[in-house]
Amino acid sequence: MMKYLLGCICSLLLLLPSGLSAQESAEDRPPVTRAFFLNNAFVVQSPGKVIDLGGVLIRDGLIQAVGKDLKAPADAKVLEADSMYIYAGFIDGLSNLGIPKPKEEERGNRGRGQREYNPSYERAGIQTERSVADMISPTDKSLSEMRAIGFTAAHVVPRGGMLPGQGAVILLDGDKAGKMVVSEGSSLFAQFQGASGVYPNTDMAIMSKFRELYTQARQHKTHGQNYAKNARGMSRPAQNEVLDAFGQSIDGQRAIFFAVDGIKEMYRAISLSKELGFPLALADVTMGQKAIADLKGSSASLFLTLDLPKAKEEGKKGEKEEETDKEKMMLEKQRAAAQQLHEEQAAMLNKAGLSFGFSTLNAKAKDIRPNLERMIKAGLTEDQALAALTTEPARMLGLSDIMGTVEKGKIANLVVTDQPYFAKGSNIRYVFVDGMPSEYEVKKKKKKKPGDPEAKVMAAGDWNLEIDVPMAEMASPTLTIVDEDGSLSGKLVSGMGTQEISDMSLDGDNLTFSYTTEGGGQTVTVSFDLTIDGNSLEGSMSAGSFGSFDVEGDREPKK
Repeated sequence: MMKYLLGCICSLLLLLPSGLSAQESAEDRPPVTRAFFLNNAFVVQSPGKVIDLGGVLIRDGLIQAVGKDLKAPADAKVLEADSMYIYAGFIDGLSNLGIPKPKEEERGNRGRGQREYNPSYERAGIQTERSVADMISPTDKSLSEMRAIGFTAAHVVPRGGMLPGQGAVILLDGDKAGKMVVSEGSSLFAQFQGASGVYPNTDMAIMSKFRELYTQARQHKTHGQNYAKNARGMSRPAQNEVLDAFGQSIDGQRAIFFAVDGIKEMYRAISLSKELGFPLALADVTMGQKAIADLKGSSASLFLTLDLPKAKEEGKKGEKEEETDKEKMMLEKQRAAAQQLHEEQAAMLNKAGLSFGFSTLNAKAKDIRPNLERMIKAGLTEDQALAALTTEPARMLGLSDIMGTVEKGKIANLVVTDQPYFAKGSNIRYVFVDGMPSEYEVKKKKKKKPGDPEAKVMAAGDWNLEIDVPMAEMASPTLTIVDEDGSLSGKLVSGMGTQEISDMSLDGDNLTFSYTTEGGGQTVTVSFDLTIDGNSLEGSMSAGSFGSFDVEGDREPKK
């Protein structure tokens, strides 16, 4: 799981999505059995279709049986799933999961510093011959992070410039890249990402270059076909892997996936598709409700971004709001309106009759479940959200025969939760990928002992703390408290530095303090609520939207 910087341990924030702790991954387990049985669960076969207290039998990576009154075979490992919920594994419509970042990734200058007008294909970011299947790293941490929130398959594409290469559908677990690939060459990937210092490096230049390449590819394909029919009197076709890669799209057999950043890029991709006649898929779509008529007219497959603008944190009760001038108020209204557009996009497109999946190209795993919750709050129903995670991406990626629903004969990609997936407080217990489970334990939070306002305790001293952040290994911080005539202050020290704390409150045996720090690109308020019992303490630490963590500590003996 991903570790996040959190200012609570001096400037170190170690955060984990969901508070779940993953067990051994499938590649670390010896395959004692390939048969598993889940029973007495609510089996959500597809959005709106549920088997109450049914079972699922998995064998050799496939779903062998689904229904009520199933019996566990003698060779099957029975996994407790009483009253849990079983879903089809989620499918990511477009991402870079499992594809390591280059050491020096080129970034477009978007219109500045053009010096070379006829660069090589590679320098121009045109590498259509590349297959992402050759780039997959089974140990890339993004795979386990996404698996931990329910994703079991993804359409992944290469990193790079305007035409980085060909995509593939992969499973999000496995010890060898070759075994993870479900469908190689499933797409040709394009984006409005200009080359650095060479042509093309603006959106309009990319469109012009794309037209040129597509036209050349069509001519190259036609010449090759004619030569194959009757070679006499014709020059032998030159080998060109870059142009060859367009062939299936020219035939209408393979979609070109455009990752678009905003409405303008969406319009430009649609324009190219209509002009040149290739099947189009739009990914990482934002504010698509502003272009409903154009989207319907394009027949493009849609994958909406799961990356939303950060939600504004509500002010604390009793906190006096600062006066703002008209300009600041207007900017705040504009930000709120833009945030609303992002959150409402899925519901508005669904209302307009447009189907879609989701893409995570620019989304962080820890934000995805909260962002889905925001979309549902903005009008998307839970069944519609589930369809966008399962049946719709399966259909658009041509995978409906093998995944997307919980049915006999399909790949055993499953998500098992202790409550409905979208319910507040729901936890993932198992994720099956290709029939092999990863188990996730839910750590029960200890309840803080109720404080005694009449208790007399001494807070001053050096305290060695243990902060229980799941899956995070970290040195124990030290809390030093100074009591000057009843006024408490202190500092929190770890290997990352020192956090001064100017104000502490001790009410009986209840010690509380807080401070603000920068973590994860935002300002975070870190609060401690502790109960002192002699030379020990326990309680909790909260860090805004990142969650709450158990704290224990002992006072160092005086020397």
